[in-house]
Amino acid sequence: MIHPVWFERQVLADLRPDIEQRATILGPATAADRYHGIESATGAVVGVSRFDADVMDRAPGLKVISRTGIGVDSVDIAAATGRGIAVCNTPDGPTISTAEHAITLLLAASKRVLQANSRLRAGEHDLYIRHQGLELDGSVLGLIGYGRIGRRVARAAVGLGMRVMVFDPYLDESPESVTLTETIDDLLANADAVSLHVPLTSDNAGFFDAHRFGQMKPGSVFVNTARGGLVDHDALLGALESGHLLGAGLDVSDPEPLPPGHPLLERDDVIVTPHVASATKATKHRMLQMAFDQVMDVLEGRRPPHLVDPSVWPVGQ
Repeated sequence: MIHPVWFERQVLADLRPDIEQRATILGPATAADRYHGIESATGAVVGVSRFDADVMDRAPGLKVISRTGIGVDSVDIAAATGRGIAVCNTPDGPTISTAEHAITLLLAASKRVLQANSRLRAGEHDLYIRHQGLELDGSVLGLIGYGRIGRRVARAAVGLGMRVMVFDPYLDESPESVTLTETIDDLLANADAVSLHVPLTSDNAGFFDAHRFGQMKPGSVFVNTARGGLVDHDALLGALESGHLLGAGLDVSDPEPLPPGHPLLERDDVIVTPHVASATKATKHRMLQMAFDQVMDVLEGRRPPHLVDPSVWPVGQ
C-alpha cells in the first residue's frame, strides 16, 4: 500500500526513487505555508517546524510524526498522544556530525580563529604578539550531558590530550576516560572549556545564565550545539564583554537564526553557525532514511524503534 507522507524539506534525490515506491510524497514547506500539502498526510517527516495541536488538526488522518533529529521540543507530545499520533525521533542520526561540529567550534573559539582572520583582513600589525589562544592539551573540557553526542565529543577531546569532566545526574558511575562530577558547580569551577549536550525542556530553559557564566573559569570557552533556549544570550554577551570568557562557539541560538546585526554576530570572539552541525551529506541521508523508515513502521503496523511516548502504542488503540 502506498501511503501519503508529508516531508517538511525536499526529499534527497538519491533517496527519492526508493521512497516513491512506498509513499506518495507531499510537501515540502513553502515560504507562504510551512505545512503546505499536509492535509491528506498519514505520516510526516519533520525538521524544525513547530507541530502543535492546530497543525495536527489540519491533518486529521495523521498517525505518525517523525523527527529528523534528536530533540522533540518542537512537537507537542501531549497533543500528539491525545490524538493517537506516534512521535518518533532519530537519536543516532546526527551524532557523528554534531560531535565533530562541537569540536570544530571548540577549536575555533579556543584558537580565536575569527579574531585572527579579522585582524589580518583589516591589515593590522603585530598579529603574533597580540594573538592569545588557548592550548587544549592538558586543559579540562567540561561536558554538561553525556548522551550519544557528548560521549563522542569526549573521545575526540581525549585524543587532543584534554581531560574530560562530566556532569550528568542520570549517570550512575563514572564512564571510562572521564571524571564524573557530582555538581555542575564543581564542573564549571574546573573546566577550561564547557560544552552543552542536554535537551531543552520547560525546566531548564535559560538555565545557563549570568550566575553560571560567572562560575566558569576566567579565560574559558563556552560551546553550545544543543539548543539555543538553554542559554541567556544577554548573560553570555556580558561574560564576553567583561573579558571573563575567552570566546564562545554556538551552532544554536534563540531566536534562530539570529537576525543580522545581533550583538553576538558582531563579535570576533564568537563563532556562530546557523544550526548546521548535522548538515553533512552523510547525516542528512541517514536522518531522512531513519525518520522515513519509522513513519513506514507505524503506517504498516510495526512498532518504531524510537517511540517518544510509548503509551500511544499501538496507534489508534
